[in-house]
Amino acid sequence: MTLDGKFWQYDEILKEMDSDEFYYGYLGKYALSSSSVKTLLDSPKAYLKSLRQRSDTPALLQGRLVHLAVLEPHKFDKLNFVDVKTRNTKAFKEALSENSESYTIREHDLAMYMAQAIHDNKYARELLEGTDKEVPSMNMMFGKPFRGKADALGSGRMVDLKTTSSDMNEFHWSAKKFKYMCQAYIYSKLFDVDYKDIYYLAINKETYDIGIFDVSQEFYNLGESLVERAVQVYTDEIENGMNELHNYTIRGTL
Repeated sequence: MTLDGKFWQYDEILKEMDSDEFYYGYLGKYALSSSSVKTLLDSPKAYLKSLRQRSDTPALLQGRLVHLAVLEPHKFDKLNFVDVKTRNTKAFKEALSENSESYTIREHDLAMYMAQAIHDNKYARELLEGTDKEVPSMNMMFGKPFRGKADALGSGRMVDLKTTSSDMNEFHWSAKKFKYMCQAYIYSKLFDVDYKDIYYLAINKETYDIGIFDVSQEFYNLGESLVERAVQVYTDEIENGMNELHNYTIRGTL
């Protein structure tokens, strides 16, 4: 059952999830995810705002391009690349108005450099070898529907591709900041993968350094507790407290 109260056959909704419009549009509103968990933990008001407007930051756009270049090159090749260096040019704005899947040639080149760096790295290549890409799934957790797409899913392992501007030696801080532990817990349940078989494949956007990180039980357990807390926030502030959400206040002592 999705958050709008509609009941689905699993095979039926799984087929619908192949559509980006359904996955990011309908399910973006009527199912929870690792990104919505992070937003709920930050602020229920921020979660509601995310339902009204999707914010595509330059970092998110570049990350999407890298994902396509690495995992779905056939889709990457179909994008519209405009021969300009920045998005502020008149030519790019005109192209974007005609085709929402438009990117600059500079964005294209950066994505290709990163994809090549991953392809050239023996350990990254082996990690992705023999895996299915962009595999969707849904499941109920703590009484709420959750959606997710595995970047790469193989026999006994799941790989999530991350781009970062941080030093690779500090990736563990980025993982905590962006609450990747919630994703690890959610995806272990969605895809029936042991936390020991979840890997984060990270690439630095400036140096093209590559890092491969596995998941500890402590990281996984923290993810479970945070996901449960986020569901409670959703229940208390969104489902039951919408009329009082204007009174939502963060208190503390400085």
